[in-house]
Amino acid sequence: MVHFTAEEKAAITGLWGKVNVEEAGGEALGRLLVVYPWTQRFFDSFGNLSSASAIMGNPKVKAHGKKVLTSFGEAIKNLDNLKGAFAKLSELHCDKLHVDPENFRLLGNVIVIILATHFGREFTPDVQAAWQKLVSGVATALAHKYH
Repeated sequence: MVHFTAEEKAAITGLWGKVNVEEAGGEALGRLLVVYPWTQRFFDSFGNLSSASAIMGNPKVKAHGKKVLTSFGEAIKNLDNLKGAFAKLSELHCDKLHVDPENFRLLGNVIVIILATHFGREFTPDVQAAWQKLVSGVATALAHKYH
């Protein structure tokens, strides 16, 4: 279980209130698919994923990225129970979608990069550390149902 200090919670929630979920989510998923092309196999139904520009402009990638980042809103509401907050998503990704749990860690790292680019100096080392702890905790929670 991940334990967040009051300072970490404040850093996470303070930044989250400023995140454009649609923009950052689409960019995060898009970058995941570009930087780690083997992750594209889970998105066959998304149409054209043939190039970085096709991926970054793909409306299905953007929509699913928003959905993914919206789930981080649930994490932020449940910082003291990430495993419980992601139990159903863990089951879905494990049992039905068969997503490699390493992909959760990769996506978390991409999210941190996106936040750093969007928030610049505001994304201090302390804020980064709190968010890195969060994305790591979410990745662990999502991987919970794997055997």
